[in-house]
Amino acid sequence: MNTRASPSTTTRCLCAGIVITGLLTVAVLVEAPARAGTPSIFEPAPFGTTDGRQIYEHICQGCHMPDAGGAVGAGHYPALVGDPTLVSRQYMALTLLKGRRNMPAFGAKHAIGFAGPPATLSSAQIAAVVNYVRTHFGNHYKDVLTAAEVATLDEGTH
Repeated sequence: MNTRASPSTTTRCLCAGIVITGLLTVAVLVEAPARAGTPSIFEPAPFGTTDGRQIYEHICQGCHMPDAGGAVGAGHYPALVGDPTLVSRQYMALTLLKGRRNMPAFGAKHAIGFAGPPATLSSAQIAAVVNYVRTHFGNHYKDVLTAAEVATLDEGTH
């Protein structure tokens, strides 16, 4: 007597197991209780620090690289090292608020999420990361961008 299952029986059992696992996962996700204080997947996801270096390291360096040298590959990510466009702190703030070319927007009014909630930065966070980049990576700009300036720039954009 042959006690081994036929390949078609094994395949059906495997497929049934995958379907059951998927259904159980969906059931758990649907029935999971909402936790107070946690955003839904459709709400903007704020970043919790106002330290310009930390914001750069967690958000910006993925494209502009840890040394701010930029990159070319699946896209073009400009170098921020000695970048003459950084002379305008407003230009940088607007770029972060609204995005530019392939750079995403980080302003709450302008950010769009694709695989979840968009990452957003407050006016204070945008000012902090702009000031950090403008005083590091071979950049030596002394004038400081304030959160109030960023908020004013954001009010003027739609």
